[in-house]
Amino acid sequence: MSEVQTHAGTETPLHEAEPSAFGLTAPAWIALAMLFVIAILIWKKVPAAIAAALDEKIATIRGQLAEAESLRKEAEALKAEYEAKAKSVDKDRKALLERAKHEAAEIVAKAKTDAEALIARRGRMAEDKIAAEERAAIDGLRAVAADAATKAAQRLIAERHDATADEKLVNQSIGEIGR
Repeated sequence: MSEVQTHAGTETPLHEAEPSAFGLTAPAWIALAMLFVIAILIWKKVPAAIAAALDEKIATIRGQLAEAESLRKEAEALKAEYEAKAKSVDKDRKALLERAKHEAAEIVAKAKTDAEALIARRGRMAEDKIAAEERAAIDGLRAVAADAATKAAQRLIAERHDATADEKLVNQSIGEIGR
């Protein structure tokens, strides 16, 4: 029973006994039920929240993978373009090299032809100069020989001819001219 204390003619209970089940009072059961409901809500919503977060992360990763795939395709396209350019440059380099070799061969052939022509021209010039020197030497020798012959003839004539022989020779020459 409960104890009742009286106070100036009124009865007020000091302590009333509360009903309990399994040693828990009504507020404890309410608190326990609230915890159970919260646990269920957490159990239901946490996996959903985790799933939502994971879905968001998966979407982000898929976006990054798509971007990476796009970048890879761009890189492959650039690589193919640069490989094509490299092949083109290689072909151009080979063509330039062949053209340079051809031009060099032409320059060498022209230089060889020009050198041969120059050698021939210089050879002819040297032969002409030698021939001119020979002619000049021969003409000089003839002049010296003619001069020596003239001087020798003058000496012989001066030694063998006297005034009478000269007169006879002059008359003979005049007679030949008159005929």
